[in-house]
Amino acid sequence: MSSPSANSGVIPLQRAIDHYFEVALYLLVLTGFATLAGTGGLDLPSIIFVSTALAIRGYLLAKRRSFVISDRWTTPLSIAYFVFFAIDYLVFSRSFLPTTVHLALFGVVVRTFSLRRERDHITLAILAFLMVLASAVLTVDSIFLFSFAAFMLMAVATFVLMEMRRSGAAANIQARHSSDPQEHRHLAFSLVRFTVALMLVILFCAAALFFVMPRMSAGYLGGYSYGTDFSSGFSDHVQLGQIGQIQQSDSVVMHVQIDGDQAGLYDLHWRGVSLADFDGHAWTNPRDASSLPRRPDTSFALPSDGRAPRSYATASLQHEKLIHYKVLMEPIGTNVFFLAPWAFSLRGDYRLIAADSGGSIYDYDFQHAITRYEATSDIATPTAPQLRAAGQNYPASIANIYLRLPDVDPRIPQLASQITSSAKTNYDRAVVIENYLRTRFGYTLQLPRTETKDPIANFLFERKQGHCEYFASSMAVMLRTLGIPSRVVNGFRSDEFNDITGSYVVRAKNAHSWVEAYFPGYGWQTFDPTPAGNVGTPQGWARLSLYMDAAASFWRDWVVSYDSSNQYVLGKAAINTSRGMWEGARMWARTHYASMLEWAQRSQDRVENSPRRWTLIGGGIVLALVLLANLGRLLRALHEHWLRAHPERSPEQAASIWYQRMARILARRGMEKAEAETPHEFLRKIPDSRLRLPVAQFTRVYESARFGNSAEDASRLSRLFEEVAAAMRSE
Repeated sequence: MSSPSANSGVIPLQRAIDHYFEVALYLLVLTGFATLAGTGGLDLPSIIFVSTALAIRGYLLAKRRSFVISDRWTTPLSIAYFVFFAIDYLVFSRSFLPTTVHLALFGVVVRTFSLRRERDHITLAILAFLMVLASAVLTVDSIFLFSFAAFMLMAVATFVLMEMRRSGAAANIQARHSSDPQEHRHLAFSLVRFTVALMLVILFCAAALFFVMPRMSAGYLGGYSYGTDFSSGFSDHVQLGQIGQIQQSDSVVMHVQIDGDQAGLYDLHWRGVSLADFDGHAWTNPRDASSLPRRPDTSFALPSDGRAPRSYATASLQHEKLIHYKVLMEPIGTNVFFLAPWAFSLRGDYRLIAADSGGSIYDYDFQHAITRYEATSDIATPTAPQLRAAGQNYPASIANIYLRLPDVDPRIPQLASQITSSAKTNYDRAVVIENYLRTRFGYTLQLPRTETKDPIANFLFERKQGHCEYFASSMAVMLRTLGIPSRVVNGFRSDEFNDITGSYVVRAKNAHSWVEAYFPGYGWQTFDPTPAGNVGTPQGWARLSLYMDAAASFWRDWVVSYDSSNQYVLGKAAINTSRGMWEGARMWARTHYASMLEWAQRSQDRVENSPRRWTLIGGGIVLALVLLANLGRLLRALHEHWLRAHPERSPEQAASIWYQRMARILARRGMEKAEAETPHEFLRKIPDSRLRLPVAQFTRVYESARFGNSAEDASRLSRLFEEVAAAMRSE
């Protein structure tokens, strides 16, 4: 039976472990919820409700107060919420994922204030993990990495404390409590060091497995997308006359890296879909896509339907202006490839790619969402004199499709004729209309407050302001009234360049519409009537965003979209690096071989001429190497000597050092202590009663210093050691 003094020391330690465990579990739940809320996919009422509950719980923990919901209320609340779960699914959320997230959040709040048994704590920890799991589905952002690392840190601390708490409660024999008043603080610091080290080991091993394990397909998160019709982003159609306000979004849509461009020299339109049919309110494109053949080099040959013939680049311009670029796409919920006009080839891990008559390229491999691809485009453009001389001999296939118009306001063709009256060629007419819209009209994201019968006429003659779709639509319609084949193109345009990664950053707000007009012999040419706005490369403090973008780009490319192609690139780079290092070492040795021989010969001559001097130098080097090899032992010996001289600095360590020293001198007399033996079992093995007595006294004082942290008893061990040594000499 334990004494009261012993028990009085055990209870505070167990209480401290219990308190640390409750704090760690609370921080685990808080980290899980912060990770979920940080995705931006959680509604405001849920954030307010759970944040309030967690704030109350944190306040109670800080004040060391307890509030537990009784079982009489827990069960009715759970039943009531399951009824609300059905209502939430059918009326409010109307989707399984957010409804399930709401259920998990309700479980977190209820379980946080009803912790009684061990299974309640385990359930709460599982719910915290489910919140992180939901976060992984709702986001592919790099912030998730840091949130997950924090969650893992708290998870390790929580489960370590859970095991300490369980073992302490189940133990039949309690450890003797230390008299160190800072014991609890030492426990907390040791726990922090251990959990951080274990978390880093887990992350390192997981990262190694992640990059080495074979990849059979693209990441499952690659196809996740979200958005609304009023978000400023890409769309495969144009709907004029909507009511509302387009919301600007800074979210990144794609990164484009052009080979050889490290300074952001290009300002390109990234072509998505071309729209040929206009009904007065909306532009659409015909669904006539057909699959493309794959070349022997695994790339896809793109058709020439949407661009000028190859002869235009060679005969008319004398040369091509080819660029090769790599695109890293974010998940925006589209199967359209964005390419610089005009693309000749496309390469990517996609089994089926199709193209329509308007030159738009689609991904029909539904098992591989668009993540990364590379392409080659010819961005050469004909000169103004060449386009002026193009004439008006349009092919029937072009005129029949791209000159069609619905009934339009008669003022529109009148305006087109009026502003182009002085232009003599179709190219000049297109340029005049482009400049007229760009300089006479204003840009705004505010949509009309009321629906209009003719959005184009309303824009040209009443509002005189709108976003890019109004500018492009107005120009295309006016060109068609003049007999010039034209169409609207949707895609992106951005000149924001990240000089850290050497890539162009294209955001959702850079979604853009422009016009393509057809010129015989030269094909479709780009015109952009929307007033220009430049972004460029951020400077000053704004450059911090470039570093964040570089980290996010790395996360997206090497984590979210990591697949077999990345493994191939990584493995090839590792092999090339290793081969380069080996070849470099061989070349260095070959280059310096003669000088090495010469140096060796000079060294031999010096040694032969001064043998005594070089003998001393060699001996000094050998001595230094021996000391360096035994540096760890020397430092440990010095530390033990210092502890024996100052046992009050660390009584526990000093006691262990003295006991090991006593065990060594007994082992020389054949009385060796086994590792599994306790000090008292070893004591009973000593046959000589005259020696057993001082060893027994030494053992009692050792245990008091070792397990009681007694500085006074640790100071007595040196004298008792001498008594044991004297008893051995007297045998």
